[in-house]
Amino acid sequence: MKLYVITGAGQGIGFELVKQLLSDGHYVVWNEIKSSVMNATSQHLDDLGLHNHVCIHADASSEEFLIELNHVLDQSTHDLAGVVCNAGITTFGDFWSYQRASMEQILQVNLVGTFFLIQSLSKRFREKQIAGSIVVMSSVTGHQAHPDLAAYGMTKAALNQLVKNLVIDLSPYNIRINAVSPGATITERTLKNVEYQSDWAEITPLGKAANVADIAAATLFFLSDQAKHITGQTLIVDGGWTSISPPPKH
Repeated sequence: MKLYVITGAGQGIGFELVKQLLSDGHYVVWNEIKSSVMNATSQHLDDLGLHNHVCIHADASSEEFLIELNHVLDQSTHDLAGVVCNAGITTFGDFWSYQRASMEQILQVNLVGTFFLIQSLSKRFREKQIAGSIVVMSSVTGHQAHPDLAAYGMTKAALNQLVKNLVIDLSPYNIRINAVSPGATITERTLKNVEYQSDWAEITPLGKAANVADIAAATLFFLSDQAKHITGQTLIVDGGWTSISPPPKH
């Protein structure tokens, strides 16, 4: 039984990853910042008969989270095999009026939190001589411009570069790092926009937005031994959208 860490996993892509890894017989340490979401997700997993997991209720970008995470890993009888840095936030905003507080928040969660999570768990891989795999959740907005997402896209482009850069530091210890860049994806959050599915179906070459299983499949590939000679790469999963990149109507 392998152990995996998934941040931001109370719903959406993160939850799908937790569910699939548990279904495959692994142990999962996952994280959620909202207690109501955490409790509902924990109950859902138990209802499915998936019990080999523990959730850390914390802000994944905080030092307190890393302390608690390492404590949980120290107590576990399973060796850490992989990490998915999935926690992140999206802040929409016009460039001309974007606020400093929003910038500080998105940098803290998307960049600072991700950087130090990778640093912390890479040290664990190195010390235990484990050939681990790290996957960073990026976005197509880190590759192509998108209205009102200058700050968000900037953070995702930075993550893509971080993945490339860390090949230098991690490869000598046989630690792999890659990124997945989802395009439009149907989740609990995006479904709050009633026009989301129809908008993206119209402008996606394959005719529909992704579902969470599509993104999970790419992520699980990077975690697996099938990708044992792949590192420093970013895989775009977007139904062809970045090839033409029209903005949605709404």
